[in-house]
Amino acid sequence: MAELSLQHLDKIYDNNVQAVYDFNMDVKDGELIVLVGPSGCGKSTTLRMVAGLEDISRGHLLLDGRDITQKPAKDRDMAMVFQNYALYGHMTVYENMAFSLTLRKEDKNVIHKKVLAAAEILDLTSQLNKKPAQLSGGQRQRVAMGRSIVRNPKVFLFDEPLSNLDAKLRGATRREILLLHRRLGATMLYVTHDQTEALTLADRIVCMSMGHVQQIGTPIELYDKPNNQFVAGFIGLPPMNFLDVRVEKGMLRGAGYDVDLTEEEKHTLAAYEGKDIVLGVRPEDIDDGGTLPVEVHSNENLGMNTLIHGSLAGRITITAKLRGWKDYRNGDAVKVRFNRKHFFDRETTNAIREGGQ
Repeated sequence: MAELSLQHLDKIYDNNVQAVYDFNMDVKDGELIVLVGPSGCGKSTTLRMVAGLEDISRGHLLLDGRDITQKPAKDRDMAMVFQNYALYGHMTVYENMAFSLTLRKEDKNVIHKKVLAAAEILDLTSQLNKKPAQLSGGQRQRVAMGRSIVRNPKVFLFDEPLSNLDAKLRGATRREILLLHRRLGATMLYVTHDQTEALTLADRIVCMSMGHVQQIGTPIELYDKPNNQFVAGFIGLPPMNFLDVRVEKGMLRGAGYDVDLTEEEKHTLAAYEGKDIVLGVRPEDIDDGGTLPVEVHSNENLGMNTLIHGSLAGRITITAKLRGWKDYRNGDAVKVRFNRKHFFDRETTNAIREGGQ
């Protein structure tokens, strides 16, 4: 049982620079929570506050209902996996994985069983007598995870564990972490700047910007119903297109183009009649065969899809992910349509929902 409660956490450094503002969420037992956002957004600082590596300036941290805000890191029953592996180069894989248990002076037979069990889970049994320098980056990261598993902590903390790996290893190790979570059923907090990791790993995502939580929800909630332009632009690859338009007489008028609205969309935007808003369209929600004129600048074939970059009405840069293999050339004209639209308030950048909320 490991439930974690982060209650209105602030982090303010000695120079009065605030890195985290009012971080507030409850983590359920066995949940895998991913904190995502650009560099400097406060996600790693939040993780370090949970770990006890940074003091909490304001707020409370509860583990299974007990306040551990002031407890030192060693007494929090948490294990952290770092970006740089943090392995001891002079020790074997076995010794690295056993190190924390050896410090606790656990029985050697118990240590041996725990190390072998963790090694089997992570497919490291044949590597136990090697030194870290003899391993690949992916294997070193698995050793770092194994060192955490043997401790049987209540909470696992991952701080950008895949960022030092190449793309192929990143994908493979990401799948291993997902399988590990399923096997252990453990509570995990995972920090990354990679939204692909967030979408594929998380039970829930915390999207952060400049120290503030922008949205907490399931991957599909953040993708399908982003709270604001930041979340909409950060989650999804390629990023969402944003177009400045005006709501006029049941349609959206842009610079040299018009976009028709459904009856439901007209109702949603009723309070914005005559006002400027931001239209958001994901590249995968654009199809050819419409009425909106796009001049192609580049064409990238991706097998089942084709990514085109071009200009809408000769002015606005736009990216579309079209179905099928296309052979457009620079300067070709294609007519497209928007299958799904998102609307954002021009001033607040918040999403416009039903009834203009």
